[in-house]
Amino acid sequence: MTSPATARLLWSLGEPFHALTYFAEEAGAAFAAAGLRGFWAGYFAGRAAPLGAVGPAVVTATFVNFAPGFVARRVPGVWEQASPAAALDARLAGVDAAVRRVLGEEWITSADAVEARELASSAAAAVDLPGRPLAAANSALDGPGEPHLVLWQALTTLREHRGDGHTVALVQREVDGVQAHVLAVAAGRSDRAWLQKARGWDDAAWDGAAARLADRGWLTGAEPDAELTAEGLAMVTAIEADTDRLALGPWQALGAAGCDRLAELLRPVRRAVVTAGVWPANNPIGVPDPD
Repeated sequence: MTSPATARLLWSLGEPFHALTYFAEEAGAAFAAAGLRGFWAGYFAGRAAPLGAVGPAVVTATFVNFAPGFVARRVPGVWEQASPAAALDARLAGVDAAVRRVLGEEWITSADAVEARELASSAAAAVDLPGRPLAAANSALDGPGEPHLVLWQALTTLREHRGDGHTVALVQREVDGVQAHVLAVAAGRSDRAWLQKARGWDDAAWDGAAARLADRGWLTGAEPDAELTAEGLAMVTAIEADTDRLALGPWQALGAAGCDRLAELLRPVRRAVVTAGVWPANNPIGVPDPD
């Protein structure tokens, strides 16, 4: 029987393959060729492109954990550099080139790649779309064709579905984007300096979020080395548990045997991406290592 742990495991196994679009040099080159120069131009255009030429308010609302000003410095300017359609073409071109380098032609044409595509696509077809804007936008895209790209798109739809559910879990508890980062650092899952740099929150915003969490009784104080209180730990645990639970639907549709087989197929894929150095250690995505 599938369980919330299944959803968490498959996320941890599939996320590095999805993240080729962020960290592989081929992805950066493809975005640059489309006119999107610089990491963040490619990131925001590539990830937001399924939504269309949306403005900074929509990107801030759907991505959740970026500072509004950080987003506004890139969006909507990225759409003057490349249309959403061009950004979508670029992200697939970058992933295609990265997969060919990291996993090789033999894997691309293998029965394992085809089987992984079929399993992930079956799960992605079962995502529940109400209240899931990023998952819905990705699920509406035309299929990319080759098995490794179909697999990438399916895993992307599934991870955005999970992220949309995480947003629901945060909003339910009145936790905003910067507070979520403060809690992650207090829980020992990330580093403040790295998250502030990667998500655009300045010291004033960070310290204000910490003070609000301390007032709620979730942190021992607002100082930099504040720890989670018992209530804070319970809330962080509940948010993660709800995120796993809300991500479970597509995996239940795939079934226990299908989930087990997809996990088996994704393990060497994840290992190849990590070994190739395309999954930076301690990156801000916050994916746990699979057991």
